[in-house]
Parts: sequence; structure tokens; C-alpha cells
Amino acid sequence: MQKLTNKEEEIMQILWKLKKAFVKEVMAEITQEQPHYNTLSTIIRNLEEKGFVSHNAFGNTHQYFPVVKIEDYRKRFMNTAIDTYFDSSYKNMVSFFAKEEKISAEELREILTMIEKKQ
Repeated sequence: MQKLTNKEEEIMQILWKLKKAFVKEVMAEITQEQPHYNTLSTIIRNLEEKGFVSHNAFGNTHQYFPVVKIEDYRKRFMNTAIDTYFDSSYKNMVSFFAKEEKISAEELREILTMIEKKQ
């Protein structure tokens, strides 16, 4: 699975949300800095070349849909981020978020309960 650019990730988020869409429908979901229609179409075709998206043709127009599940991409993205930024340590990642006050003690207790129930 290839790495996506920030703009490609933004477009994939939209396609995962919509499940299937024409370029104009994707364009309607972009709230900030809308690219030109042709630029967006090129980005989506690049996603197709990378194997993230496929399409159904309706005459001269294409309806695109994701072929990579968001869960699969999330797993790869998170594993790469943890390896790169936290020395492959989930403990380092959790402590980072705790220090940044992005996760509460209550949330950590809930996570511990989830872990303990799996055993």
C-alpha cells in the first residue's frame, strides 16, 4: 500500500464517507480550498493508479468508489506513525497523548478495562 499525500487522504476520507461518488459530488464535500475540477479529477485518477479507488463508467463520466477499506489504511497509517514517531512503542504514544492532555485518566482506565477483558 503506497503512502498518500495529504490531499489524497482528504479525498479518500470523502470517498469513504460517500461510499461512491462522481467528481462533482466529491468537490461538493470539500469545504476549504477547493481545487479546480480537473485537478480533483487527476487526484482521483492517481488514487485509482495507486489501487485505492476504482470506478464504474457511465458514458463519459465515472463514478468512483474506494477499494481499500478505511480500517486497513488506518492500521497501516497508525503502525507507520508509531514506528516513526514513538520508537515502535505504544507506551510512548499513550504517554505522549497523556502529557499533551489529549487523553484523560478515565479514558485510560476504559482502555485498561478493554485490554483486561480480552485476556
